[in-house]
Amino acid sequence: MSTPDNSSPWIAPERIQPLSHALSLPGSKSLTNRELVLAALAEGPGVLRGPLHSRDTGLMVDALRSLGAVIEEVPGEGGFGPDLHVVPIPLDSDASASIDCGLAGTVMRFVPPLAAIVRGTFHFDGDVGARRRPMSTTLDALGQLGLQVDDDGRGTLPFTITHRDSATSSAVSIDASASSQFVSGLLLMGARLPGGLTVTHTGQTVPSLPHIDMTLACLRERGVDVDTVAPGVWQVKPGPIAAKDVDIEPDLSNAAPFLAAPLITGGHVTVEGWPGTTTQVGADVPSILEHFGATSTLSGSRLTVGGGIGWRHGATIPGVDLDLSHAGELAPTVIALSALASGPSVFRGIGHLRGHETDRLSALVHNIRALGGVAEETSDGITVRPAALDGGVWRAFADHRMATSGALLGLGVRGVVVDDIASTSKTLPEFPELWSELVESPAP
Repeated sequence: MSTPDNSSPWIAPERIQPLSHALSLPGSKSLTNRELVLAALAEGPGVLRGPLHSRDTGLMVDALRSLGAVIEEVPGEGGFGPDLHVVPIPLDSDASASIDCGLAGTVMRFVPPLAAIVRGTFHFDGDVGARRRPMSTTLDALGQLGLQVDDDGRGTLPFTITHRDSATSSAVSIDASASSQFVSGLLLMGARLPGGLTVTHTGQTVPSLPHIDMTLACLRERGVDVDTVAPGVWQVKPGPIAAKDVDIEPDLSNAAPFLAAPLITGGHVTVEGWPGTTTQVGADVPSILEHFGATSTLSGSRLTVGGGIGWRHGATIPGVDLDLSHAGELAPTVIALSALASGPSVFRGIGHLRGHETDRLSALVHNIRALGGVAEETSDGITVRPAALDGGVWRAFADHRMATSGALLGLGVRGVVVDDIASTSKTLPEFPELWSELVESPAP
């Protein structure tokens, strides 16, 4: 089982002068891993253009290869690595494999359902932190489909799934209140089941619903008949998944710390290649930052966020009251930013973040307090109150969004040390270089 390098403490660089910086970002992790799964289930070969090359996507590639897909790097025109040519898993494939999920939620929740299609015995495990992430929803669904599941009653990694006979059901009822990925993982493979698949959610509100919308859009682009037939009920009709070449959008959620930077330093930052329409929840970054006083403009494919004169030069960042239930992956960035605000901030609807790469609520409270800030958990979020911050260790907890949030605060707080900047390799291996380019860019 592979583990990332955790031995790279990193002094977050300060930036005193205003920014006037433009950058491009690698492809979306969420789209890359969805399209990898669909390409592996398609009618024929296809190419993913501009995919993300990161730990999460590398684990997905390895997992799909172990199930019989042939995935090769081919020359591409993107600036962050080659394209990927995918030959699908053969029909009636029979394989057995041990699959490393790392800390990737998309791998541990999108790949096990493929055992309903590929015969064999499959053992899943991951990093130590992955064994804390909830998996009982996926395992329960696979049991309803007639697969044999052995997890020793834990409801977490490690577990083994055995497929001997065809799926015995075309409907599952699940509680997906801990993650929308449980729904997406089932929908992605549903069309390949003889009777299709109907997924009914039976619990409380499903968090991060835009990610399910992304899954539905990816399926429809490949000709799959899929619909939300009632609130919390999704139906995929049986049928082919079209083979096609797909352009992967830049990862808009990874843009969040870069676009938040001008609120601290002043000036503006531009992200190139911003799509006009998208299913990525990162599209909400500009509107969320506007609550903190930012301005944003989209000109063609250039999204620019301005921070005025910036916190470092006397601007006030207001406290906010935000429900981030639809955009939990953006929460670490904006919660870290709120530690510089002049008034209290309340963040709601993100209790599910306790089950991410780390317990993100606990991690954020720990880190803000470590710098002298005042933060506390609530039942479904965090409150942050104004306090003077000073340098200290900002722990990544092996979580890429913890690491990037520490870098953001380090722009304005001297002596912030991110203990594991290498954790950004999960979804943005180029982060340290891109951040240094931003910090060292010429003043306007």
